[in-house]
Order: sequence, then structure tokens, then C-alpha cells
Amino acid sequence: MAKLEASTSRLIQEISLKSPELDPCTRSNYSQFQINTTELRLSVDFKTKTIRGVVTYNLSSHKEAEEVVLDCKDISVHRVEVDSSLVEFKISDAVPIYGSALHIPLNRDDSTGEKEKAMVVSIEFETTDKCTAIQFIQGDTGPYVFSQCQAIHARTLFPCFDTPAVKSPYKFVAKSPYKVTMSGRPVESSPTKSGANTYTFDQPIPIPSYLVSITSGNLLKAPIGPRSDVYSEEPLLAQCQWEFEKDMEGFLQIAESLVFEYEWQRFDSLVLPSSFPYGGMEIPNMTQLTPTLICGDRSQVKVMAHELAHSWSGNLVTNCSWEHFWLNEGWTVYLERRILGAIARKEALAQGNASEEEASRYGEQVRHFNMIGGWNALVETCNNFDPVFTKLVVDLHGKDPDDAFSRIPYEKGFFFLYFLEQKLGGLKEFDPFVKFYFGKFRYQSLNSAQFVQALYEFYEPLGKKSVLDSIDWNKRLFESGLPEEPQLDTSLADEVFAYGDKWVDYVKLGGGGGEKGNVDSVPFKDSDIESFQGEQVMLLLEYLFGQFKPVSVSPQLIKTLPQIYPSLANSQNGEIKSRWNDILITYGQYTPEDSVVQDFADWIGRTGRMKYARPGYKLLKNGISRDYAVDVFKQHESFYHPICKTMIEKDLDLV
Repeated sequence: MAKLEASTSRLIQEISLKSPELDPCTRSNYSQFQINTTELRLSVDFKTKTIRGVVTYNLSSHKEAEEVVLDCKDISVHRVEVDSSLVEFKISDAVPIYGSALHIPLNRDDSTGEKEKAMVVSIEFETTDKCTAIQFIQGDTGPYVFSQCQAIHARTLFPCFDTPAVKSPYKFVAKSPYKVTMSGRPVESSPTKSGANTYTFDQPIPIPSYLVSITSGNLLKAPIGPRSDVYSEEPLLAQCQWEFEKDMEGFLQIAESLVFEYEWQRFDSLVLPSSFPYGGMEIPNMTQLTPTLICGDRSQVKVMAHELAHSWSGNLVTNCSWEHFWLNEGWTVYLERRILGAIARKEALAQGNASEEEASRYGEQVRHFNMIGGWNALVETCNNFDPVFTKLVVDLHGKDPDDAFSRIPYEKGFFFLYFLEQKLGGLKEFDPFVKFYFGKFRYQSLNSAQFVQALYEFYEPLGKKSVLDSIDWNKRLFESGLPEEPQLDTSLADEVFAYGDKWVDYVKLGGGGGEKGNVDSVPFKDSDIESFQGEQVMLLLEYLFGQFKPVSVSPQLIKTLPQIYPSLANSQNGEIKSRWNDILITYGQYTPEDSVVQDFADWIGRTGRMKYARPGYKLLKNGISRDYAVDVFKQHESFYHPICKTMIEKDLDLV
């Protein structure tokens, strides 16, 4: 690429000063080392609910490095060796949020004159009952354990440079009485060589610590594509297979066409127990998924498209710190929506009654329909979340990255990329940059200044410097709140809005059928929405939730809704269930004794996905009472993953 103009270099410098590359959420001295390889050996003990292990780092360091400092939180360290020699280590006092630091001295020989030195550091450790990265539970068919290291929980599983700035190839070896999956490709080995119940995995592509994972339980697998299997316990396996097998390979092929060839060989996935706190987690070669996706209607398969997109955005190209999380999630949502639009185009062509132009237009309409839901989520988040965390690039000095977790990096990040796509000339002009960006930063971690620099590197030689210069980068990257609302194609949403407006008009006119509990006099019925796709139903519920407050909908009318729409009242789709109860409990003036409230409380008590559980408890807190919400939480708190439990406690003002 041509050398950047001086004015561009000054701009990049200014952005760099506001978005430093060093990660404030690690106590390690990672910047002084290069990890060449990592070997992690783990042994699962279901009786003590601990994991013992040895981690071995092959490191290169600058000559001046006198010690290795690793993140180490609530973990027991038993032994440390450097180049096979036992050394005395020190664990510093813990600080809030970030934990302790493991200090390993290096005996440096300055007489060699070498600028860099290679060394092997080996650490024997064991988890404690305060480990937030793992959860031991009773699965459907036996004991089960799974890990979740994002954002900074890997340091409670093993001593590490716990920052996304550091990436390493891994060899994983795990011993457990039950089937094990980890963040790599399974290596077939003879039981006589590896030992009984020992599992080996290879990960040649460098990954950060937050993508390290271990799961063990009575796991079986079923094929969902030529290079994809799904794993779960036996009772759910057939349902998981049906949910994903229609779309998996199509998703892969479309993603490859948008970026470049899938490098991880296999895209397998694991449907975890209900306490898993996220919708999905992009573990390389073994994406973790919540069972709330298994709806029986494939309406939440788009989460799989999101996790697949992470194979490029996040896993190959990674944010250098959680302050730049949008580089992971904004790009991933962007690719996800491109995949969904391309799938819609492909299906329209397959039906045989659409031209190429019509099919392409429909694909864009589907992409825009998904944007509408994303924009609504962004508005809601900006209106209700701490403004400090509604910036695209956040300041996490002294803060917990989990506290900053919201839809902001996902949706504000997406709409920033969509703004750039439109600003730079549309898909035809932006698609080549997508390939350039992921190729340029492949296997690397970067910050927002490097992203902007990549834009200039690509577009400046194409004569678009003035376009980039016209962008207010400070506002886009560092200011709180909403960006300007984009112009979106509402073709697929207009039918939903029109139907929602009928409800609003009915309420405005004093529609009193519900006032007397006479459902028959309410001019709406379940069959009205039977042609709506799942995403349209979700949009309708969001729309009604927003429109009912200003028109003062009556509680009596709200209480007729379960009779009017039994399909919604009985839906097992978490996206519908959460939105449905938002309306009922916010506007229905229910009491804790009502079955609507009890059923919802029971559901969130069995649903560990934070997307549903956290807003669910806030809904009970605000719609019923804080005391009731706390009582429900106390009944179920042992079920939740440590990350989810901590966040709910904060939401309910318990900590």
C-alpha cells in the first residue's frame, strides 16, 4: 500500500492517544513476551469439583525482562519451573476485579549479548471454589462441567496472560471420566499411549486466553453438515440435529464467499445445559450454544450464523483489549446479517419465481429487517444503560468488562460499519475492504486506531481520502449515546407496524372489550399473525411494548392477551417469551400470586442465559417488587453460572 499522507498519520496518532493499545484489565507484563506455543494439561475431578493442571509456555522475551508476570485469580499455584529448574515464585496481593499476579523470576545471563531469549515456563496449579470460569452441575444424564473464560475469567482457570492482546497456538490434553471437548481439533491417540479417559486436542491457529475452553459430560454427537457435528447429551441430540442441519453448510459457504476460506477445518458445536450464561460462545472448533436455541422452529438459528462469523471476526482477528470489543462484535453482527441476507436471496432463487434482481432485493430487505430489530435494541440500551458504557471505545481502567457488557459493541459497532459501507459507496465498494481487513490482521489483535488506519490504507489510493476525512472520528468512536438514525428498508416490517397500529388505534378509541373481560369483543385473534415469521412476531411485541405506554393501555385489556394469542402465551421461543412477558407484567398490574408472574418467574429460574435472566429479574423488580424478585433469585441462585449470578446480584442491588 502507498505511504499514508501526513494529515492521515496525524489523525491516526490522535485516535491512538484516545484508544491506547495496552490492556488495562490485565496485571501481566504481556508486552515483554512473545508466546511461541502453549501446552495446557487439565484433569477434572467431579468429586472435589476442581480442575488440576499444568500449563507450559514456550516464551521469547526482550533482554530486559527480569520476570514473567501472569494473571492469577482465586487459584492455587503449587509449583513453577523455568527451563526445567524449580524457582521460587510470588503471588501478589489481590486487587478488586483483576485478582492477583503470579511473579516468576528469570535468571538472566547478560553476557551473551542476545537481544531476545527463549525459555520454557511450567506451572502446576489447581482451581478453587471461587473459580468463575467453570461450573460443575448435574446434567440431564450425569455429572457435567463447562467453562466460560470471556472476558477475564481465564485467570481463575489457569495462570495466563489474560488479555486478548496475546495469542498462542495450543496443545490441550485433558483427563476426565467423561467425554471431553476443548478449543481445538481432536487428536486420535492410542489409549495405551495417552492413558484411559485422556483426550488430546491441537490448536495450530493462535488464540487468546478467553477462547480456552473445557467441557466434560455424557456427550454424544450427530452430523449437521459435511464439516460440522453437533454435540449434546442424548435427550436433546435429535432436536439439536434437526434445528441446525438445514442451514449449517450454507452458512459456512456464504461466510467464505464474504471473507475467505474457513481456516479451522471443522465447525462443530456443543449445546450446553440451561445454566450456560450466553446465547453462544465462539470457541474455536467447538462453538458453545445455549439450549434456548432449540425451539423446534429454527427461528433462532441466526445465533449460529453469528458464532460462525466469529471464526473470522474475533477468533482470527481479535480486539487487543475489551475497550475495543466492538471490533469483535460489531464486525460479527455485520457478517451475520450479510449471511442471513444471502441465505434469503438463495432461498428466493430456489423457489424459481424470482429473478436475480428480485432475489437480491429480497435479500437486502431481510438484512434491513434484522437491522430494525438491532436499532430498536440500540435505542433501548442507550436510553437505559450507563452512558459511560455507550461509547464505542470504552475506558475500562479499574472497571470490570462484564459490567460494560451490553448491546452497544454489537449494535453500535454494527451501525458504525453500516455507516461506513454506505459512506464509501455501498456493498460493491465495501466488500473488497472486508477481505482486505481480515487478511491484513489475520492472527493478530488490534485497536480502533489500527482499524481506521486500515481504512485509509485501502481507500486513500482509491481517491476516497476526502470521504474518510469528512467523518467525525471522535464522535463515532468516543462519544456516548446514539448515532444518527439510519435510513432502513422497512418493506418486511411495514405489515407488522400496520397491524400494531390497529392495536394502538383500538386503545386510543377506548376499546373496552378488555375492560369487562369480554375477549370476544376485542377485534384481534391469533390467526391474524399466523403468517408472521418469528422475527416479525418479535418486532410486533417490541412495537406494542413501546406504543402501549403513551396511550395508557388498560390492565384489563392486557390480561385478555393470553386468550387472544394462545400461540404467543405458549411459545417456547425465549425471544418471544421475554418480549411477551415484558408487555404482560409491565402493563397488566399483576400480583405475585397470578399464574402469569409465577410461570415467568419459574422460567427465568430455569434459564441461565443472561440475555433473558437479567432483564427478567429487572422486570420482576420493576413490574412486581424488588422483594419478590430477590425471593425468586434466592430460590434459584445455585443454578446460575458464577458470571450470571454476580451480574443478577448487581442488578438487584444485593452487592
